[in-house]
Amino acid sequence: MEKMLVKGNLKFPTIDFNPDSGVFEIFGRSLPENTIDFYSPVLEWIDEYKSSPAKNTIVNVSLEYFNTSSSKLILDIFKKFHEIHESGNSIHVNWFYEEDDPDLQNQGELFQEISGVPMSLHSVKEFSFVLS
Repeated sequence: MEKMLVKGNLKFPTIDFNPDSGVFEIFGRSLPENTIDFYSPVLEWIDEYKSSPAKNTIVNVSLEYFNTSSSKLILDIFKKFHEIHESGNSIHVNWFYEEDDPDLQNQGELFQEISGVPMSLHSVKEFSFVLS
């Protein structure tokens, strides 16, 4: 299975999913004009990954901001991660948020509650990625 790499910018998050290592990264901002067009290939890739996941999958999510339509698709991603967990495979999501952003902390807690995917929330002083 091929690695999925989408380089982010001011409107799209970086998506870096490595099926060999089982380390997935989502970071940046998510403000695509057509959210379904952007996230559909990601959801399809995860569907393929589910058939033969790595022994341990770690998902690191560091989103500075995302719009309402992105929120729905991010939740869909987490639900697919939950399916990996339910099938007996190890998966864990690390949700990072800046310490001065309680809204993103609350959003992570909500995603965890709704999706049921194993998740830890981590406060950071500020994100280290650079948006271009």
